[in-house]
Amino acid sequence: MRLYGLKNCDTCKKAMKALESKGVDFTFVDIRGGGVDKAQIEQWLSKAGAEALVNKRSTTWRNLSEAQKQQAEKEPVKLLVENLTLIKRPVIEAGGDILVGWNKEVQSRLV
Repeated sequence: MRLYGLKNCDTCKKAMKALESKGVDFTFVDIRGGGVDKAQIEQWLSKAGAEALVNKRSTTWRNLSEAQKQQAEKEPVKLLVENLTLIKRPVIEAGGDILVGWNKEVQSRLV
C-alpha cells in the first residue's frame, strides 16, 4: 500500500496514525518530493476521476484564476501536474484500487 500526500497535511497525518495503530503496512510518498509524475496522475484520474482528485476546497484552488479553474474541467492532468497541492489528500493505492481522502468509507476499507 502506498499513501501519497504532504508530510505536513493534517489529514495525511490522521490517516498514517490510524493505519499504523492497526498495524497496516504502507509506504508514505510526499507528493512535493518528486514522488508523483504525470503518468501517476493520469492513472489516478482514470480510476478516481477529476471530481474526486481535484481539491476545490484548498487554498491553492482559491488562488487560481478563473481560466485555471476552467482548465480543471478540460485538462485536469496539466493543472494537477503544475499544482500538486491541488491533489486531494491522501491518495492511497491499495490492491489495485485508488482511494482519495480520509472519509469514513475509505477508513472502513482500510482499518
